Amino acid sequence: QVQLVESGGGSVQTGGSLRLSCAASGYTYSSNCMGWFRQAPGKEREGVAGIYTGGGVTYIADSVKGRFTISQDGAKNTVYLQMNSLKPEDTAMYYCAAAENLATLFTRPAYWGQGTQVTVSS
Repeated sequence: QVQLVESGGGSVQTGGSLRLSCAASGYTYSSNCMGWFRQAPGKEREGVAGIYTGGGVTYIADSVKGRFTISQDGAKNTVYLQMNSLKPEDTAMYYCAAAENLATLFTRPAYWGQGTQVTVSS
């Protein structure tokens, strides 16, 4: 059974930082792509970042480029989202997802985590 478990969310002030983690189990971690989405109340879900778990190619959305970084630790089957210079508009539920490649990650992910809340106050 595939499981994606997020952690690391919380409340910070504008300009603060958080690091989200997504631990994966139950599938071949190194042969897939994982990423992060977010959804704020009343807004559509947005793909934020993606990474091939075998290493190499990453994707960062323009809305967070320069502030967010995605990375992964193959030994721990874990993907991270480092979020710096946080803004109130980054407030959302953040979800981890997994798919075969970046294209399917942002169109029809095969697996989802339960989400972790990030709140940025001004």
